Amino acid sequence: MPTVLAPTASLRTVLVVDDHRSFAELLSAALGQAGMLPVGVAGSFDEAVEAVLRLRPDVVVMDVQMPGQDGIAATRRIRELAPDTVIAVVTAHSDPDWVARAGQAGASAFIPKNGSLTEMIEVLDHCRAGQMLVARSVFTHPAVPAVPGPGPGPAAPRLTDRERDVLACLGRGMPVKSAARVLGISLETCRGYVKSLHHKLDASSQLEVVIRAQALGLVDVPDSPAVGR
Repeated sequence: MPTVLAPTASLRTVLVVDDHRSFAELLSAALGQAGMLPVGVAGSFDEAVEAVLRLRPDVVVMDVQMPGQDGIAATRRIRELAPDTVIAVVTAHSDPDWVARAGQAGASAFIPKNGSLTEMIEVLDHCRAGQMLVARSVFTHPAVPAVPGPGPGPAAPRLTDRERDVLACLGRGMPVKSAARVLGISLETCRGYVKSLHHKLDASSQLEVVIRAQALGLVDVPDSPAVGR
């Protein structure tokens, strides 16, 4: 059963989900000292879903690796049952594929485990349902170091000027419809450029397009603690 604390104030409540109970309790306590209101910890898919339905926390800090069904599956299930709950995925993985998977499951934030507590709190303070914030350290300090290879990493693909314009709009969190309006092109034309970016960056979603482009230096990483979808 999850460990439960009784909420006592109208602060932003938080549930920490991690199969390492001591880590979950320490993080929960740290978030409490930072101004949030911890309501409990959970260590598995079933515990997380049960705790969310019973406690209705404002925010769930979700680890990815858990026994049985993982945190991505738990995120997807919680979003189905409690769509207003904000879920922040916290993991040792920083590959763009994991960021995209978290976003597709309904997460509102992606935070690397090796980042600072200050950064985590900043992201948790700003994340909201319906958006996706990615901690800045995902781009500046990869959580899983790459194995040195015999040569340089992959080269950035060659983009047309208009593809760069569309990419810049996506990097600022604009939906395709807004990007088309800003650039003065039709929605279908803009979608064509987005499709081309998917192909050139080997991405399966707009979020992944932005993540891969930032990793390759094609768009700037904002100075704020997180970037949005």
